[in-house]
Amino acid sequence: MNLEEDFIYIEKIQQGDLEALSYIIDKYKDMVYNIALKIVKNSIEAEDIAQESFIKVYQQIHSFKKKSKFSTWLYTITYRTALYDLRKNKINTQTLINEDHEKLKSPAISQEESLQNKDKQYFVKLAIDSLSSTEGLLITLFYIDENSIEEIQIITGLSKANIKIKLFRARKKLRKKLNGLLKDELKNIL
Repeated sequence: MNLEEDFIYIEKIQQGDLEALSYIIDKYKDMVYNIALKIVKNSIEAEDIAQESFIKVYQQIHSFKKKSKFSTWLYTITYRTALYDLRKNKINTQTLINEDHEKLKSPAISQEESLQNKDKQYFVKLAIDSLSSTEGLLITLFYIDENSIEEIQIITGLSKANIKIKLFRARKKLRKKLNGLLKDELKNIL
C-alpha cells in the first residue's frame, strides 16, 4: 500500500468506516507490536500497548493532518504510549525471545537455504534484543522498518545528531554481539 492509499483509508476512517480501520490495523499491527516490544521487552505488555495505540489512533484520527506518513504518526503514538506505560508501571525489562514471523518464501528457495535464513534471523533478533531498548528500537526503526532519520526524530523526539550517534554505537555493539553469538554457536557445534 502506498502513501496515497493510506490517506484514502484515513479519510474513510475519519468518516466512520470501521472496515477501513480494520484494514489499517491489519497492515500495521506487526510493526506497532514490534516497536512496543522493543521498549517494554514483554510480549503481553506489548500487545496491550499495541491495542491501546490503535484505540488512540481511532480517537485522534481527526487530528492527522497528512503532513507526514501515517506510519510515522502511528509509530509516534505507539512510542509515547509504550514510554508512558514503562514509567507508569516500572515494568521488569527482561528480554523475551518471541517466535519470528515467517515471511513468504519463494518455492525456489531450498530447504537448506531456508534453514540458513532462519538461523540468521534468529541470531540477528537475539543480538538486537540484547541491546538496550533505545538502541534496539533505533536499529529496528532504521534498518528493519526503513524509517528515515527525520521520521525517527519525529517518533522518538531525539535530535538527528543524537540518533546518528546512537545508531553508530548500536551498530558497533550489534556487530560485536553477533560475532560473539556466532563464535559461541560454533563452539557448541564443534
